Amino acid sequence: MAKGQGVNEELSDIISQLWKADENRLKPGEDFSIDLQGKTKVYLEGRHDRADDPLFSYVQNSVFQKKTFKTFIALLDNYEQETGLPEEITPDEYRENWRFLNAIMETKVLQLAHKYLVNKGEAPDDANAFKEQLYELWFKLYRRTKGNRSLDSSGFEHVFVGESRCGSDDVMGFHNWIQYYLQEKRGNIDYKGWIPPKGRRSHKPVDNPRLVSIQFAWKQDVKPVGSTFIGTSPEFEIALYTICFYCGDDKNLIEVDDYEFEIVVHKWGPRLAGCYPVMK
Repeated sequence: MAKGQGVNEELSDIISQLWKADENRLKPGEDFSIDLQGKTKVYLEGRHDRADDPLFSYVQNSVFQKKTFKTFIALLDNYEQETGLPEEITPDEYRENWRFLNAIMETKVLQLAHKYLVNKGEAPDDANAFKEQLYELWFKLYRRTKGNRSLDSSGFEHVFVGESRCGSDDVMGFHNWIQYYLQEKRGNIDYKGWIPPKGRRSHKPVDNPRLVSIQFAWKQDVKPVGSTFIGTSPEFEIALYTICFYCGDDKNLIEVDDYEFEIVVHKWGPRLAGCYPVMK
């Protein structure tokens, strides 16, 4: 997206349709609650803690019994955290990947995304062939670390699970609220505070936000700023990022309901190197 370019109306329309079709999206105050607490700044890099409590006050356990959530969570422990270490997809993990893809393809969200991509000439009409395409995009291993011949990353690992940069204390990727909540619950995350959007003058948190920018420490590493949707389903995020990868630019300004946000896409040839939302 060129500097100063406005809202992408076509992408906003299909993403609004996905949003409305997301039957598994959580309801704030009923299914979950978050406490943003104090605001912080990116340059602090976690050195000052502006939050005494966790980000999530609660998430109802019943949420994680939904089929797409359950099959998504099964994938989160299949990866090495540090880049440069070779990844291996075991037969069990391969089957888990396919259980997840089969589950999300049963939802209205992925069916809408599939239809849209077919009409745009970016996906095959056959559902099984489309699932193969999704597998290649999200689960195919590739080399992320320069000078290392190991297949050490994938689109899914980077975006949803998170990685630590070899030789540093930086957290890369990690843009999913489910992974965040589960890691926080296990004591692996120290929430440091929220970061207001650059264009927003008010320093007060928005009630029940659906998209937040936060700072946190993950084990021994730090994420100075990470943006994530809150309460969305795994199928919504897979559909959103897949459409933006195939039909969008490197930066895509989107408008859905009262939210205006940017979806940033990083590509390495045919590979998805990264994808995340930025609140405007």
